Formats: sequence, structure tokens, C-alpha cells
Amino acid sequence: MRRIAVSIAVLACAPVALAAQPPGWNDPFPPHRVMDNLYYVGTSMLASFLVVTPEGHILVNGGYESTVPVIRAGVEELGFEFEDIRMLLSVHAHPDHAEADALIKELTGADVVTSRAEAPALREFRPGGKEHPIDRMVEDGDTITLGGTTLTAHLMPGHTKGCTAWTLELEEDGRTYQGLIECSLNGQFLQLVGNEDYPEIVEDFQATYARARALPVDVFVSSHGVFYGLEEKYERLQARGPGDPNPFVDPEGYLAHVDEFEATFNRTLEEQRAAAGD
Repeated sequence: MRRIAVSIAVLACAPVALAAQPPGWNDPFPPHRVMDNLYYVGTSMLASFLVVTPEGHILVNGGYESTVPVIRAGVEELGFEFEDIRMLLSVHAHPDHAEADALIKELTGADVVTSRAEAPALREFRPGGKEHPIDRMVEDGDTITLGGTTLTAHLMPGHTKGCTAWTLELEEDGRTYQGLIECSLNGQFLQLVGNEDYPEIVEDFQATYARARALPVDVFVSSHGVFYGLEEKYERLQARGPGDPNPFVDPEGYLAHVDEFEATFNRTLEEQRAAAGD
């Protein structure tokens, strides 16, 4: 069942021009705390996360412009102020995750942060003619800190040239967990063979899967909730009793997730090579 859901999601995650979002992608999903100061404020299909600090907040993934009212409602339902967002992390240059960057900056004044490798593609996004803002560009291993919370950038190219994941430490019940806000490991429906715009795509993906597997990860979330079992984990979170484990602590599920997406990438690569006569 999960593989079918993933296939539906990845079909719509292929690079596309700026366009209206697929039907239902902006349907609301209950905002909730994942762990510590990491919260979910996205839709049923588009994952956005709020990192809350006493000096303002960090939003990861802005979505479409039409997604912003859902994100705002989620932030406010959790008891926070949307205008207190100080940074917006733009993790990869696809419209379902970054079209709204200029609008969110306009509404909050937040600094837009992305990887240097992703900046050229992001600058091509001009919804309504608005220039795409980029206030800071990071390299692999760079950190951002706000209100005592530090996030570390991990360049994991393949899905896009500058796809960037972020790690942070999360605490719960006296324990520290390694958290990962993933960019995307999805290689399905991308042009892997004969890609003149991105000739290194295969090698980048292969290196990214190896790097993803080597990261120490206890709690992982991703750019689409379906990628990390959002609905099932949220249901378990709601039913959680005293002493029950946090369902988002899932290191085994993370490794299975990497394996699944690498296998899909390998199948796609084999099919495209066969079709090209390689």
C-alpha cells in the first residue's frame, strides 16, 4: 500500500514549470509537534516544518503561493505567530516547495536561505513577476543558528542539483535524538540518461544514497508526508499514552526508506538505459 502511495506522490514531484498545484495537495492536515521544537505545519501532501525558538522561528518549505494560507493557519493553531518567522529554508527548486518564497518573505520579512548550488534554479521562479529572494547561500556543512537552535546543511544532489537536507538535535524525556529534515531522494520520473542539463545526475544520486545511509538519524521527516509515513505516525501520536515511544523515532524506517528509493532509482535507470540502447 505504501509503495502505491509513493508512486502517486512521486509522479507529481517530477520537475514541472510553475503551474497550479495538483487537486487536493493543499488540503489541510492537522498541525502537530513532531518532537521538541520541531512542528508540522504543512498540507496533506506538501510537508512544511516550523522550528520554534525564543528569537523567532524557522520555516522549512514554503510550498505553492496557494499553500501559504494553510501553513499560516497551522502555525497559528499551534499558538505561534506567522509573522515571527525569521528564516525560510528553501530546500529544493521545485514549485511545490519553493514557489511561495517571495510571498512568505513579503509577509514576514524572513531571510530566504538556500544552497549555493540551488540558487540559479530558484531565481527562475517569478510567480506574478516577483523576483525570487535569496538572502543567504550555504555550502555543505554550513550551519544556521537562531534562538539557541542550530541546523546543519547537507548537500544531497540528485533530485535537484542543490537539494539540501538539514539536521538538528531534538530532545525528549531527557534524551537527545538526531533529527533530519530530508530534501528528497526521489529519482523516479526524472531524466537519468542523456540529461544534457544535468549530466552528473546519476553519479550525484548514487553518492547521495550512500551519504544518506551514513547519516546518524533517529527522527526523519521529508518533503512529502507520504515519504515518511506521516498519516500512520500521526495516528499513533494521537493515541500515544504515558511512557509510549514517540512514533517519529524511526531509525529502521529511515534506512528502509533510503533502500526503497535507491531501488526505485536503480530500476528507473535500468529502464532508461534499455530504452536508449545503452
